[in-house]
Amino acid sequence: MKKTTHFLMLTIALLFSAVVMAQSTISGTIVEAGSNIPLPGANVIEKGTSNGVTTDFDGNFTITTKSSSGEVVMSYIGYNSKTVAFTGDMTLGNVTLESSQVGLEEIQIIASVAVDRKTPVAVSTVKAADIELKLGTQEFPEILKSTPGIYATKQGGGYGDARVNIRGFSSENVAVMINGIPVNDMENGRVFWSNWAGLGDVTSQMQVQRGLGASKIAVPSIGGTINVITKTTDTEAGGNFITSVANDGYFKYGLTYSTGLMDNGFAATVSAAKTEGDGYVDGTEFTGFNYFINISKEINDSHKLSFTAFGAKQQHGQRQNRQLIETFRKSDRGRKFNADWGYKNGQLTFQEDNFYHKPQISLNHYWTLSENTSINTSAYVSFGTGGGGGTRGDTSKFVFNADGSSDYRTGLFGPLNFDRISEENEALGANGSETILRASRNDHNWYGVLSTLKTNLSDDLVLLGGVDLRSYTGIHFQEVTDLLGGQYFLDDNNENNPNNPARVGDKINYNNDGKVGWFGLFGQLEYDVNDNFNTYLALAASNTSYRRIDYFNYLDSDPLQETDRYNFFGYSVKGGGNYRIGINHNVFVNLGYFERAADFDAVFLNFSNDNINADAENEKITSFELGYGFRGEKFSANLNLYRTTWNDRTETATFQQPDGTRATANILGVNAIHQGVELDFRFKATDKLTITGQASLGDWTWDNNVENVRIFDEEQNEIADSPFNLHIAGLKVGDAAQTTAALGLNYQLSQDTRFIVDYNYFADNYADFDPSDRGVTSSNPDPAAAAAEIAAELATDPIQPWKMPDFGLFDVALTHGFKFGPFDATLTGRVNNVFDTEYISDAQDGSGSATDTALVYFGFGRTFSVGAKLNF
Repeated sequence: MKKTTHFLMLTIALLFSAVVMAQSTISGTIVEAGSNIPLPGANVIEKGTSNGVTTDFDGNFTITTKSSSGEVVMSYIGYNSKTVAFTGDMTLGNVTLESSQVGLEEIQIIASVAVDRKTPVAVSTVKAADIELKLGTQEFPEILKSTPGIYATKQGGGYGDARVNIRGFSSENVAVMINGIPVNDMENGRVFWSNWAGLGDVTSQMQVQRGLGASKIAVPSIGGTINVITKTTDTEAGGNFITSVANDGYFKYGLTYSTGLMDNGFAATVSAAKTEGDGYVDGTEFTGFNYFINISKEINDSHKLSFTAFGAKQQHGQRQNRQLIETFRKSDRGRKFNADWGYKNGQLTFQEDNFYHKPQISLNHYWTLSENTSINTSAYVSFGTGGGGGTRGDTSKFVFNADGSSDYRTGLFGPLNFDRISEENEALGANGSETILRASRNDHNWYGVLSTLKTNLSDDLVLLGGVDLRSYTGIHFQEVTDLLGGQYFLDDNNENNPNNPARVGDKINYNNDGKVGWFGLFGQLEYDVNDNFNTYLALAASNTSYRRIDYFNYLDSDPLQETDRYNFFGYSVKGGGNYRIGINHNVFVNLGYFERAADFDAVFLNFSNDNINADAENEKITSFELGYGFRGEKFSANLNLYRTTWNDRTETATFQQPDGTRATANILGVNAIHQGVELDFRFKATDKLTITGQASLGDWTWDNNVENVRIFDEEQNEIADSPFNLHIAGLKVGDAAQTTAALGLNYQLSQDTRFIVDYNYFADNYADFDPSDRGVTSSNPDPAAAAAEIAAELATDPIQPWKMPDFGLFDVALTHGFKFGPFDATLTGRVNNVFDTEYISDAQDGSGSATDTALVYFGFGRTFSVGAKLNF
């Protein structure tokens, strides 16, 4: 018995030793080829087994294999996998993964993509996999709602009608770029996300650079830059089919296919999808078709061409008009209530809608002159056609009484009865329609060239420079879309054709072109003082020119029909540095100053050619930021402090004088301060559970009162005895939550299944208001007495805009991968606003800044979507 026991113990020991000896420890760091940027979250799997690990925040990994020799497979979404053989313990050092997309590295240079722990800016990057997991039926900008300093809403709730604010700045002051190409409207800086409704399907990554950002071109990035990098074309052949269904009749299907990089150097990717639905909000039915094509050609080692075209043709009903909270409460539709739609001949008809198609086409040339020097050039065009629907004529028929009653609606707060309006117009016969539907068109033709030179002057010094050329023509007019039963609509606004009997398709009300030219130069020096200390200095200058042609307000023979070209010079200077303290810590600082031209409407006041503000002041922006970062094996965090001063904001006011004439004020000295602190973190609690979070505390206020504003009459003569002052000092900046927080849980139930929970909290959200509406005047004929009255008013504390109730929302998603025959398939389910929380997302300040006078949009209740993806 004793000998048997010894034999068993010896056998067990030998077996244990064999197992131990059969194991190997493999370690290394996975980085992106070319840039050596670490790839956190990359998969490392022992081939032929389920044994695997993921890289930490610096791309490091250590895996204990089950055998003494074999292969490990390293993979990361968007990159080609790499297989490495091993025998015994090995330290692999840096393992580079090549991008699976042709030309992605060159696009990132044009787009000024920031590098973690090197570029000294506050930055957050969302990869394609996270967009696919979280988007669902949300609007594209809502993907960013868990990012510090971001406030994104659906506004009225129509398809593509979302908006996004960064650090309290609206889209006019946030630069949005797609593949480095700016897409902000050249006349007013706005971004209409409905133009890019299918962007989520073709995005490789979306990077938000808060504050000054890393962009080298002189773009209006007061609040920050949203940098969208689309897919190029995959190096491997394959594709996928997607489909999804959701609440309120939502249905989407699409197909993507890539040829892969062929032996002749060609590669192509095409993608198309159709989306339709009824809309969560009443009367917001939509149809959208988005497409994407990229064709790349590697000519030789020095030259590469890439052609890209994408767009999203869509039409959707809108909830254009905010309502009182009481109105939503009284309506039996609650937060889904929308007054801007009805029925005509039994068919749903929009009072307000949007239709647009804005294809963007670019041809990129990547030229490698030498090992140290390259030139990347993008020539692009964009042709926008479409606009927004509305009404013209007797619009009182579209208004309902306080109790919801109306002669032109079906029931209390009911849909519009367009049949009754049509019957009345028909009865007018030869007198023409009294009320019609029209479209305000905003077509445009946009041409541009963006070229960037990058050269390594030494191992430590990199020079980037380039040119940014743009030519834009905005074509603005209204046209008749539906006479609602009448024979014509009489319009007397066209001086060249007075008393015009307009019919469907004819122009009415206004017809003018806005021409904008842009010439910009930029340069940047990046100096690596040592391996841990990186610095940069960037300069940019631009000239913006404006010209206006008015075909309605002036005769064709009138010299005023076409204005001269007015030029405005802007420039920027910014710099900073990032210092890495060991392997875990880094600190950065950046500061900058720039001046940008006032927008188009600030030059041509009252939409006329004879009321020109040729001396419009440049807006002046100063920004300072201090940041700290920590990168550990399990935990990473970023802390940012910022302060941005915005001086001489473009602000104009128009009002009626006692004699009935119009007066205009170009208000100078309207200043605001945006400052705050932002924290975000990521904690890999276990191999399966990752926790993310952020907190953002902002303090955004209007800085000063503005006194003795100069007022001019219609002939541009100064009105000396009409004092006008703004009472805004200390008022909170509205239209975005100044306090936000988020907490997210991402749990890997199995190798192919993930479950996520996101909580987002929004507070200190003040109603939007126009500072020029807070004017203080006096009608006292005695100048001294008038001045005393105004001074007394300015000495009091102004009434703060209405503050919306704070709210928090929970979202969940579950994704599961599986084999479907020979294909890899994925199912994804999402629920947004899980607890059906009622909240107000947007508000316009009302009389007395009170709850019962604010005009609001309610946010969406609980929504869901289920999607499938089949890869082949």
